[in-house]
Amino acid sequence: MGPGSVRVVGALALGWLAVSPAPLGAQTPGDDAAAPFDVVEASIPELQAALESGRVTSVDLVDAYLARIAAYDRAGPMLNAIVRVHPGARAQAQRLDRERAEGRVRGPLHGIPILLKDNYATFDMPTTGSTLALAGWVPPDDAFQVRKLREAGAVILAKTNMHELAAGITSISSLGGQTRNPYDPARNPGGSSGGTGAAVAASFGAVGWGSDTCGSIRIPSSVHNLVGLRPTKGLSSIDGIIPLSHTQDTGGPLARSAVDLAIALDATIGPDAADPATEAMRDREPIGFRASLDAGALDGARIGALTEWLAEGADAPVTDVVRAALDAMAAAGAEIVDVEIPDQDSLLARTSVIGLEFALDLADYLVAAGGAAVASLGEIVTLGLHHEQLDGTFRRRSEAGPRDEAEYAEALERQGALREAIVAFMDEERLDAIAYPTLRRDPALIGSPPVGGTCQLAAHSGLPAISASAGFTRAGMPTGVELMGRPFDDARLVSFAYALERAIQPRRAPHRTPALVDGRARAPLRFSVAGDDGWAGRPAAPRLDGSFSLDLPRGTLHYVISTAGIGVADVHAIVLQRRGSGTRPNAVVRRLSGPGLASAEGTLALNAADLDDLLAGRIELALYTADRPLGAVRLPLSPES
Repeated sequence: MGPGSVRVVGALALGWLAVSPAPLGAQTPGDDAAAPFDVVEASIPELQAALESGRVTSVDLVDAYLARIAAYDRAGPMLNAIVRVHPGARAQAQRLDRERAEGRVRGPLHGIPILLKDNYATFDMPTTGSTLALAGWVPPDDAFQVRKLREAGAVILAKTNMHELAAGITSISSLGGQTRNPYDPARNPGGSSGGTGAAVAASFGAVGWGSDTCGSIRIPSSVHNLVGLRPTKGLSSIDGIIPLSHTQDTGGPLARSAVDLAIALDATIGPDAADPATEAMRDREPIGFRASLDAGALDGARIGALTEWLAEGADAPVTDVVRAALDAMAAAGAEIVDVEIPDQDSLLARTSVIGLEFALDLADYLVAAGGAAVASLGEIVTLGLHHEQLDGTFRRRSEAGPRDEAEYAEALERQGALREAIVAFMDEERLDAIAYPTLRRDPALIGSPPVGGTCQLAAHSGLPAISASAGFTRAGMPTGVELMGRPFDDARLVSFAYALERAIQPRRAPHRTPALVDGRARAPLRFSVAGDDGWAGRPAAPRLDGSFSLDLPRGTLHYVISTAGIGVADVHAIVLQRRGSGTRPNAVVRRLSGPGLASAEGTLALNAADLDDLLAGRIELALYTADRPLGAVRLPLSPES
């Protein structure tokens, strides 16, 4: 090699690491039509096209998703998003394949494997709320939305972990344990639908269903680069969903794209005699979410940016991303205006009814359904059949005694006043939606309390709100912009999210759950760099050699580093250094060895930002010496080189 040259070994195996808007392994224009079909990031229309063309069967899709669950849920990054796989998933797929062969296709979900949060009742497998107290309980019939999904031809693939009985936002439970975020498994996945969020982000299914009592669809959507709608109360039935609070509970899908979300919503909304709130749908024109999608929906829209929740300081990393998304909306024709809702804090005060309904609603549900081993939250606490992190909440709510009916009536009245005030404010300001961060901070590290919630504005008013992907923060984590609208303006909100998605293309699959190879997780990627960075031929020319093994699912980088042409005493440090870009400054990110250490070996656990930088070619291996304290050798580590 000549002066200043750098050798990169293993480049042939590195191409699959490139970040691309197209699904890894999926067919793209110009590909051989016979190329293997990969489910990673595949949309519902892409899956349906593959089924219609005969490239795959529904059974093939089930097997492909199950292989990914095997590779990444209990192994690799160990996401722990799945509580239980449906034992009859392949049999369901076989029946739907036969229907297709006979010329009967029920619709866009025919033969598509989907995921359900573990609080959706299914007559043919346990529904547990992810609590040990209900571990083997099988309800007598399906939840309304599950019944609609079966009628649409969806394959019920698996149940996803959730925050136990939906009573929190970090997705930990006595039956399912702690779910982890596929973008950085050290961080929590939001909740309570965190298992659904993690599973959909990791392509364990085409789309997944969650429930939202105060943020439980929107928060997991935000932290997993997904799109999720908390619908207008009454748009979709909550019958058969284990309740947290019947007044605030809603249910619906989380998806990787607005198109998938629209398809999923179309299949599951509508009036249901078992849910009185849905009576509002009987006198309304049918809503067609997919038919309403409009790439130009933002043109002429007036969006109010809620300044109280767009702060600087600790909130700045998220605020910056959301403001950039709002700028993109403006570029797409929207008028963005900063707004403040008058008396917002006082309007929100004493509007939650979760604590006033949870224990009573759960008991009523269990008694009505029958067959469960426990009949109340109090029994669960007494028997200790719950995770210790839920003990305080469960104990407090089970021992509260009779409900204070005056307090309850006041809370319901205040919810109505909140809804009226927000709608009046939107009318006065001529707003089509109010925008703010879904979560004002990056998802917390597991074990740390989550902060920065904004869920209550929509949840306590009953108004619809969608979390749309806004991009990634400087920590390498996804974040979302929430758009709240008027009652039953749900389809327009989804169309806004669709237009934003088209404008900024924010979706990026987690690096830690890449495409499988022959149905298995890829072996660690090995590559090396070596060079003198132009010092060859000079006195005391230093040389630096590094060999690396990158295990993407586990997020670890093993390294073996050596130097030559320099005395041990002259070594100051060997480091991994970032070349600055945007909000990511030029800085040392990892120290590999220090003074007097001419070689190094070890394994690094990479966080989301480090992994992003490495795969984007922004990381260099650098040697600093006594006679060249500003850097003797700098070798770029670029998997795409």
